Amino acid sequence: MKTLESYVLGRWHAPDGQTRTLYDPSTDEAVAECGTGGIDFGAVLDHARNVGGPALRALGFAERGKLLKSLSAAIYEYRDELLDLSVATAGTTRGDAKFDVDGATGTLAAYAHFAKELSEKDFLADGDGVQLGRTARFWGQHIHVPKHGAAVHINAFNFPAWNMAEKMACALLAGMPVIEKPGTPTAMVAWRMAQVIVDSGLLPEGAFQFLCGSSGDLVDRMGPQDVLAFTGSSGTGALLRGNANLVRHNVHVNVEADSLNAAILAPDVETDSETYGLFLANVQLDMTQKTGQKCTAVRRVLVPESLIDDVATDLVAGLARIQVGDPRDSANRMGPLASREALDSVRAGIDALAAEGEVLCGGTDAVHDKGCYVAPTLVRASHADVDTVHALEVFGPVATLIPYSGEADEAVRLANRGGGGLVASVYSNDKRWTETVVLGISPWHGRVWIGSEKVAEQALPPGMVLPASVHGGPGRAGGGQELGGLRGLEPYLQRTAVQGFQGLVAATFGA
Repeated sequence: MKTLESYVLGRWHAPDGQTRTLYDPSTDEAVAECGTGGIDFGAVLDHARNVGGPALRALGFAERGKLLKSLSAAIYEYRDELLDLSVATAGTTRGDAKFDVDGATGTLAAYAHFAKELSEKDFLADGDGVQLGRTARFWGQHIHVPKHGAAVHINAFNFPAWNMAEKMACALLAGMPVIEKPGTPTAMVAWRMAQVIVDSGLLPEGAFQFLCGSSGDLVDRMGPQDVLAFTGSSGTGALLRGNANLVRHNVHVNVEADSLNAAILAPDVETDSETYGLFLANVQLDMTQKTGQKCTAVRRVLVPESLIDDVATDLVAGLARIQVGDPRDSANRMGPLASREALDSVRAGIDALAAEGEVLCGGTDAVHDKGCYVAPTLVRASHADVDTVHALEVFGPVATLIPYSGEADEAVRLANRGGGGLVASVYSNDKRWTETVVLGISPWHGRVWIGSEKVAEQALPPGMVLPASVHGGPGRAGGGQELGGLRGLEPYLQRTAVQGFQGLVAATFGA
């Protein structure tokens, strides 16, 4: 069994004292232990602020972009090893492991590309300058400058590679050093990636630190120039937001949390159309990819009453073809949940949904004698306004069919009952219906994905997070925002209005 170390203060640190055991969710075998006992978290923050920060800021935006490109290439060299490790320790199929690892290197490469439009300067002009006084002599210009703190990233267990890399890409390009803490159940993948990053020698000392285990009192030591970005449950996100130290110092906190994402089928879609086929394929993919452990996975499937019997039959048939088992066997298309805790939570969630509807396939019965397996589970709600369906996210291969009238206004009302989502997908070829739904749900969703005949052969699935588009959402989805091209740098930059003589301000700080 391996002991996973943390990388802090320029060296690898073995856990001192109590550790947590990590298990292979496919076999229940212990694979590693980790812990952060003995680490001085105040010193870790100071090292990032006082050593890593100045070194990064001295490089300028364009040079930091080049570092991201090299970092992507360095990690990609170990792609096969990382994929094998994910299959062996995180319960992912090889395809799901690619989704995670390639997402990591791809996002780093994407931000290296975005950086090409940035200058070598140590600030970014934000828009055009503006006349402030009676004449143009008195001038104003907004600029973005890197904050002089540390970016603390508390990442989720479901994407140990991608979640770390996408946060790193934005922070490092902005000029802030990072302290990365992976989700513990799948930490071996993140730990190995951290080793690759450190061994590459690409990043300045102090620009990258890695905590494998508890974050201790790190959050209690953060200050006004620091940034906290968290991905995980809404409950933990709320606790972090309410942390007395973060509140006292007005630390910028970005949260990406629970989301009852909806797939909405319009009444104009015919069952023999490409749009209908796209809808079925995407719902099935979202339910089973990463064993449904995706923040963007569909949880609520809104279907016109006239089509719901067809949809139920077709989805059940498709899900029945998904073979569940040890991902080391390529015949298995879905692996286990990430941990025993996750399995218990999903089973409890299925029971709660079943009490308000009918289980069409799957359920809580054991799939294998060992491991954290659950079958793809489709539930049919008894009616559209079942409270549990719009309030409970079951973080696994579980979705609920919800019958509705087919009216655009009702689709909007039901989709928004989720209280805020990361992504909603809309399937229709009716322009007016689509416009009504998109504009109606946009205030409650960070991203709206539209499927139609026009994109059936072109569109990437709605569950895929892309670097060029924002990732985040209002309400229960966390109220935060990541990625979105260069928008992803904004949490790590301070926007400042510079005012003075135009000849100085425009020449020095203008675009």
